[in-house]
Amino acid sequence: MRTILSLVMTALCAIGMVHNASADSSVKKVSGNYTYYGDKNDSPAMSKLKALEGARLDALSKEFGTIVTQDVLQADRVDSHGESSKFFSLSSTEVKGEWIADDGDPVYVVSLGNDDCLIVNCRIKGTAKSISNDAIDFEAIALRNGTGKGNSSSEYHQGDDLFLSFTSPVDGYLSVFLMGNNGDVCKMLPYQQDSRQEVKVKKNYDYVFFDPSKAGGEFGDVDAFSIGTDGEIEFNKLYVVFSPNPFSMPVLRPAKSEYSLPYLTEEEFSKWLVKNRRNDPKMGVKQINLKLYPN
Repeated sequence: MRTILSLVMTALCAIGMVHNASADSSVKKVSGNYTYYGDKNDSPAMSKLKALEGARLDALSKEFGTIVTQDVLQADRVDSHGESSKFFSLSSTEVKGEWIADDGDPVYVVSLGNDDCLIVNCRIKGTAKSISNDAIDFEAIALRNGTGKGNSSSEYHQGDDLFLSFTSPVDGYLSVFLMGNNGDVCKMLPYQQDSRQEVKVKKNYDYVFFDPSKAGGEFGDVDAFSIGTDGEIEFNKLYVVFSPNPFSMPVLRPAKSEYSLPYLTEEEFSKWLVKNRRNDPKMGVKQINLKLYPN
């Protein structure tokens, strides 16, 4: 027995998070400013997203400092022309802090350059904290149309299946959420028919979630997900939350339809996440960006 949910995922925007962090001296008020120079392949939504990410990195680097890193990513595609792999390198500055919450909405100033490409300036205020060495470093990978790590991808097309690979060096507890642009943060894990507050996982075990072949396993009836869009390129974000300590789930609102998931608002999710991370320095969160294409 399994539940199949087709997610109509809407474009990603920033979470506007508000909270009282005065109890934690490592939490700081920060502000950042960044200008993104787009190219002709960038949509307005993508340009704003990149400007926002740059502004947050600017705020974090000024407050906490940076470490230079480089990642090489692979995106595999299968279409009527056959299979293809695209590799691209991201040289980035890894900041020594992490963003917790926006303080109000980001402020954008959009203009056109001489080549008619978008120029987007973003100013952002928020709260952030220095990265603690106590947080557990786990592995979480979004997979497309297959359960092997070779299916790792951040790009999905209409009808693609979404899986999640997860491995931790310690025993612990896991939850997964999906954030979209409509203000809803949906719970994906634990599965909908599982009454437990979180998924208990074992150390050094390679888990694959949302895989219908594992229906009836230790985590109950599996929810399987296929990608849907509203006809435009969209952006979503997975939040993978893990801790060696048990934690309670936030209060969820009922699903809006039989094809949707229980959810909470951005502010509600923010308050829940901030409270848990402030009380549990070993809790880690990984954010996975998903880019969704219509057929």
